[in-house]
Amino acid sequence: MKKFQKVMSVVLAVAMLAVMLAACGGSNTDTPDHSQALDVDPASLAFPLAEKAEISGLTNFPVGTESEPNNRTIFKRLEEKTNVHVNWKTIQGDQWGDKISLEMANLKTLPEFVFSAGFSDTDLLKYAKQGVIINVEEYIDKYMPNLMKVFEQAPEYRTMCTDENGHIWALPWIEQLGSEKTAIQTVGNMPFINVAWLDYLGLKMPTTVDEFEQVLIAFRDNAADLKSHFGIDGDIIPMSCIINGGNEDCTILTNGFGEGYGDPDNGRKIVVTDDLKVICPATTEGWRKGIEWLHKLYAEDLIDKEAFTQEWSTYVAKGKSGRYGVCFSWDVANIAAISMDDLIAGNGWQPLPALTADTRNITPANGSFTSGFDRGRCVVTVNAKNPALVCAWLDQMYDPMQSPQNNWGTYGEDDDFDIFEMGTNDAGEPMLKHAWLGDASPVEVREAECVGGPLAILDSYYGKYVTCPDDAQYRLDWIKDVYTPDMNTKYVFPNVFMTSDDTKQIANLNPDIYKCVNAAKADWIMNGFTDADWDKLQSDLQAYKLNDYLAIFQKYLDAFYGK
Repeated sequence: MKKFQKVMSVVLAVAMLAVMLAACGGSNTDTPDHSQALDVDPASLAFPLAEKAEISGLTNFPVGTESEPNNRTIFKRLEEKTNVHVNWKTIQGDQWGDKISLEMANLKTLPEFVFSAGFSDTDLLKYAKQGVIINVEEYIDKYMPNLMKVFEQAPEYRTMCTDENGHIWALPWIEQLGSEKTAIQTVGNMPFINVAWLDYLGLKMPTTVDEFEQVLIAFRDNAADLKSHFGIDGDIIPMSCIINGGNEDCTILTNGFGEGYGDPDNGRKIVVTDDLKVICPATTEGWRKGIEWLHKLYAEDLIDKEAFTQEWSTYVAKGKSGRYGVCFSWDVANIAAISMDDLIAGNGWQPLPALTADTRNITPANGSFTSGFDRGRCVVTVNAKNPALVCAWLDQMYDPMQSPQNNWGTYGEDDDFDIFEMGTNDAGEPMLKHAWLGDASPVEVREAECVGGPLAILDSYYGKYVTCPDDAQYRLDWIKDVYTPDMNTKYVFPNVFMTSDDTKQIANLNPDIYKCVNAAKADWIMNGFTDADWDKLQSDLQAYKLNDYLAIFQKYLDAFYGK
């Protein structure tokens, strides 16, 4: 009995020790103690530091570009400026989605911050609850003066970063290019039409769905002549797109049917009516009529047969071969072989205006009125040994001269192209001036030079710290001149930070609703549909709790507008 009691005493002691270790996290990780983290004197973090410091970060890099961040000019200059060396861990961009969750799950190897995280609200709240990332609002107030200036100039962004408990779990990416209905993000899947073909065939720019259909028919029926005249290798395709493919989707053409909502939010499947109600477009008569019309175009061999299955590379390859009459993208230069000079002059390709059917309307993208915004761009992890230092270093990214470089590229490199030349503004102060790239792809040059991460570029910066990019300027002009006049929709769903419970509920409900609508859309454009098919879609959406889904969005819309 005494021997048994002695063994049990040892077992109980070990069990109690295990509980105590688990309570303080000692059994799993050796995370730093942050209890004194905010006691760091900001003056001691003035850059450059008196003694070199080291921090660790995790980021990604585009395929085919420099994989070691410290070899990029931007980070070389930042190290000289701050006397802080970053030990980077990197993941190739096309593998980020598969690997980042594994990285976040292993605290033993997780660096002190994730630079270009791009985390969703669900990710942020999950990692916050798990204790993997730390809240940074007090660090922002004390150690991040550049970001504080951004929040002072545009306080809506601080609100958009803050959760229900007043915590900020990530540092944002902000890119203002226009505002409200002139913001560059209002139209993502911009339709473009081949005006060289129009001119050759003696056709006018279509303004109605019937005129548009006749133009596509003319492209189809004159295919042999177009191929011969323009030296095209491959079949003529009157209109190509990627169905359900985001910026390459074609449903912006359906905005004129019925109520005029179209299908502006491919991810969430919501739109805001003029009486401030959140609805699903796929329940409206306009959406139904628009899909019927697209099926008519498909049945007439006017839509690319590969539109339902093609990947980006295939879509681009056919476009660069000059085979498209109409295509869809953020910028037609991504798809067609055309120079920036020709785009600015309106030669070759032009944006297709809104098409009138029952009405004439362009529904801006949800969240677009506050321009480009990523709430989850950069996080500080629980492994940060000195969070104040990490945040102070990350604050350098919000310097008005630094953010444009991180976003687009830099100057003074020893290579063929630079995004910027260092010049002066009207006051004689330093200003980054976009360099002329000629036939070089802006995307490729930017990917080779920029570093991404947290940053802020406000509209007030243009002409003072940086010039507006040429490819952004002509797109801004297209938005303002071609689309804004037809943006008759009053509201878009704003950028709001939902509670953890609501974020989880949306994340649970969205996949079924998303798949249900997209599957019906693709099937019906290809094969058509009956009244029974329509009724089944509506019943399926209700079975997937569409009303509960919309009610969550409605709650936040009401709160945003003080209802």
